[in-house]
Amino acid sequence: MADSVKQTVQWFPGHMARTRRKIKEFLPQVDAVTEVLDARVPESSRNPELSALIGDKPRIVLLNKCDVADEKATARWVAYYKKSCAAVLPVDCKSGRGLQQFVPLLREALRDRIAKNEARGMAGKPLRIMVVGIPNTGKSSFINKMAGRNRAETADKAGVTRQSRWFSVGGGIELLDTPGVLWPKFDDPKVGDRLAFIGSVKDTVVDTEMLAIRLLEVMKTDYADRLTARYKITDFADCEAFEVLEQIARKRGMLLRGGEVDTMRASVMLLDEYRGGKLGKITLDRLGE
Repeated sequence: MADSVKQTVQWFPGHMARTRRKIKEFLPQVDAVTEVLDARVPESSRNPELSALIGDKPRIVLLNKCDVADEKATARWVAYYKKSCAAVLPVDCKSGRGLQQFVPLLREALRDRIAKNEARGMAGKPLRIMVVGIPNTGKSSFINKMAGRNRAETADKAGVTRQSRWFSVGGGIELLDTPGVLWPKFDDPKVGDRLAFIGSVKDTVVDTEMLAIRLLEVMKTDYADRLTARYKITDFADCEAFEVLEQIARKRGMLLRGGEVDTMRASVMLLDEYRGGKLGKITLDRLGE
């Protein structure tokens, strides 16, 4: 177990390298870029290469999945990003919460572009927006909600979108859906862990039990009350994370023959319940780390 806990999470399939090239190719055709982040890990879910790729294009940052993130932490991240990004919006792309503010925010960010179009007699020219972000942050859900119908393929797992496609969403706005793009190496192991926690790294390339243990290490320190509330376990402050996982397995009746606890099954359940928001509103990235 000790050896597996030391493993670091890395995942950079070939299609991501192709997507980086496509982003460069499409940039001259777009007026702005919308970057979709996960509000639970806003900084970890920011691809550090995107700023260099995007350059000086106007950018709108969406903090998606704010419904399962700590609201006070989200407010602090919004204030932080506003210092470097003119437009930041906390949203929940599945329910549509906050998205009614997107078009006004976009038009404000592009007011100079809109004025130039009008001065050239092209007042009706569509505004073309590239939607970018790492896998599983909700880019396709955002496009579907804006379009009012399911047109972009979605799933609660990494690597679903593989093609760059244009979608007209009304109001003179066209959105370009791009595949999620990670970067070749996570310099900070915590970033790799957090992206795996939220499902931005494919589960098939990580050790599920190792990942659950790492999540429990974080939960024990910062959200121990959530573990007690959800799994009815107590007195685990001095326990190792693996022992906490065993307690959870016992409480849920996850036993193998002979009464041995099924920690793999408990690991899958823990990660699913975290991703589904069943452990409460949790933000793992903290300002000042």
